Amino acid sequence: MQHWNIRIAGRVQGVSYRVSAKHMAAQLGLKGFVRNQPDGSVYAEVEGETAALEAFAKWCAAGPPGARVDQVISEPGDWYVLSNFEIRSD
Repeated sequence: MQHWNIRIAGRVQGVSYRVSAKHMAAQLGLKGFVRNQPDGSVYAEVEGETAALEAFAKWCAAGPPGARVDQVISEPGDWYVLSNFEIRSD
């Protein structure tokens, strides 16, 4: 099990990116959260098996219809033992 911090830049707000990310995380069995950032990017922290995290990061690079992803930065993060995947507004 791993924890990844992922930042997605581009046209990723106002295109249902967070809702779509939550659905994808559920399909992959991941825990964590996703939120919009003040700079227009989207930030996610996800925990799970390596293969599922890689699949999620690959999905992040495409995003939902209407999104235009310019950059995805993934890095290992601190393990929190998150219990679900949620959309945050903080």
